[in-house]
Amino acid sequence: MSKFEDLVQAVKTLEADFEKFYEKGQAAAGTRLRKGLSDLRKHAQEVRKDVQEVKSQRKASKS
Repeated sequence: MSKFEDLVQAVKTLEADFEKFYEKGQAAAGTRLRKGLSDLRKHAQEVRKDVQEVKSQRKASKS
C-alpha cells in the first residue's frame, strides 16, 4: 500500500497550491501546481508499470 499512500500524499500536497492559484490568483502557485502534477504523473506511471509487472507474474505462475 505504500505506492497508494505516496499517491494520496502527493495529491494532498497540491491542495494548497490549487486554492492559491484558482481562488486567490497567485501565479507562482500555478507554477508549483504544474510541477506537482508532473511529479504526480510520474508516480502514477510507476504504479501502472508495477501493476502490469504483477499481472504478468501472476499470469506466468498460472501457466
